[in-house]
Amino acid sequence: MSTLKGPEGALVTSVAAAGDGPALVAAPVRQRRRIRPDRVGLYGLLVVAAVVSLFPLLWMLSGSFQTLDEVLRGTSLLPADPQWHNYVTAWVEGELGRYLLNSILYTGAAVVGILAAASMAGYALARLDFAGKGLFQAIILAVMIIPAPAMFLAQYKLLISLGLSNSRIGYICILITAGIPMATLIMRSFFANQPRDLEEAAQLDGASPLRVFASVILPLARPGMAAVAVIQGLGAWNEYLMALVIFDDNSLMPVQRGLTAFVSAETPQQQILLAATAISIVPVIVFYILAQKQIVNGISAGAIK
Repeated sequence: MSTLKGPEGALVTSVAAAGDGPALVAAPVRQRRRIRPDRVGLYGLLVVAAVVSLFPLLWMLSGSFQTLDEVLRGTSLLPADPQWHNYVTAWVEGELGRYLLNSILYTGAAVVGILAAASMAGYALARLDFAGKGLFQAIILAVMIIPAPAMFLAQYKLLISLGLSNSRIGYICILITAGIPMATLIMRSFFANQPRDLEEAAQLDGASPLRVFASVILPLARPGMAAVAVIQGLGAWNEYLMALVIFDDNSLMPVQRGLTAFVSAETPQQQILLAATAISIVPVIVFYILAQKQIVNGISAGAIK
């Protein structure tokens, strides 16, 4: 039996069998990495930032299981007697099921429309040279400066003239037009930083510009499209003011309408409002998790392709 010094300073024990038999060698033991002192402060700051970020969410979840008196007192994060029926009340009285379906439809359609328009516009601004290109970019920036409520009247009159007022299609069109400027600039910046080698190779193989865009550019653009989907998806999900202007039918309202059912000075129901809010953020969390995964997959796919 002999003891040797293996890789990374690990001790390796070898045992020689009798005669000319093979030797049995133990697998090297990897040493644990030690946390460097200069990283302790960084990790501590990250932990503090995570706790601060998660505290409002924990407070909301705790309050959704408390009675009204416990919520108003605010003395403890742990409910004395969890009130599970708060969620039932929020779902039934707030009609959250119908409003959630509306918001999912509006957000999904808006994100698809924004990605389709912004990806093509961003690619044109990044790769094509045409007259008025600088003016077009300046117009996009100018539109982003205008506050959204300042355009409500003009948008509402346009929808009336098109016969799209108090309709789902009209509201989705407003969400798409509101998200295109920022999404276009994000996609333009992403396309401008991409190398032209793959595009030129595809053009040499005889691919048309549309074929190059669909088969080469869009797969590479997955990280940028995922970022746009997250930003614009959250914006479309949280939009409520324009819905109040467009819709006369309460059944067409987004999920924020269901939350307002529990906001009243005469009959405060803060615990039900917190439960309804907890229900309303579940699709957002799922959407965000899926988008984060798509960002990682998109980076990998773009590197391989």
